[in-house]
Amino acid sequence: MANKIIHKLKGRAVEIISIVSALVLWQFVADLIVRNKFFLPSILDVISAAVTIVQRPSVLEIGSLAIEMPVVFVDLLQSLLHFSIGMIAALIIGIPIGMMMGWFTTFNRIFDPIIEIFRPIPPLAWIPFAIIWLGLTPVSAGFLIFIGAVFPIIINTFTGLKNVPRVYVEAARVLGCMKDRDLIRYVALPSALPSIAAGIRIGIGVGWMCLVAAEMFGVSKHGLGFKIWHHYHLHQMDMVLVYMMMLGLLGLFIDKVLRYVIDEHLLKWQAGVVR
Repeated sequence: MANKIIHKLKGRAVEIISIVSALVLWQFVADLIVRNKFFLPSILDVISAAVTIVQRPSVLEIGSLAIEMPVVFVDLLQSLLHFSIGMIAALIIGIPIGMMMGWFTTFNRIFDPIIEIFRPIPPLAWIPFAIIWLGLTPVSAGFLIFIGAVFPIIINTFTGLKNVPRVYVEAARVLGCMKDRDLIRYVALPSALPSIAAGIRIGIGVGWMCLVAAEMFGVSKHGLGFKIWHHYHLHQMDMVLVYMMMLGLLGLFIDKVLRYVIDEHLLKWQAGVVR
């Protein structure tokens, strides 16, 4: 077991050295050059702040149920709730619309001008309407994440369906697959899956970046994005960096899990084609 761990670490030596060097440089610059905790906390300050929020208790309220746990976990779960609301809505709406646009010309002509009008509007511009329509609730935060994530999903799904090789469709028809529903299910969808998966990854990335903005206008008293602004107003920049790093690490974890699911399960048949 120990030999396997050592072997894996040797295989990641460049990455480990890179990260350690960056942390040492950060500590050096913060302590010897900047020397101002407000402008740039050192890595030791950030670690100390991280220990503090892990030890600080809070209460997670689920209906009438109150569960006591470290405040960092309450913030984490609250942000995941907001993110899940937006991403689930983006997947449910974005994939079917993209498939219909890619397969049926009429649907493309109907939805394309509408999407191209709304797509360039930044998600932050929807904050006033999110508050008016949905109030200061987790759903309004999820709405902003939905706005950021849904358009990459639609566009990539549309592109995947539009670029299905015609020979696949003709071969399926020769073999007796005549209905659009069957052609989409057995031919178009498997062929377009790599493009759809790429759209989901992009949508998750954009939605995750919208999380801070979605939480900054006070939809709840907890959340990673909310706490960034909360500690900024208190001039606790070490806490700000802790939550920033948590956003980065959690986003990396979500992307790695998604890549594993896609590569090892949904697109396992592609293994060895270009890798």
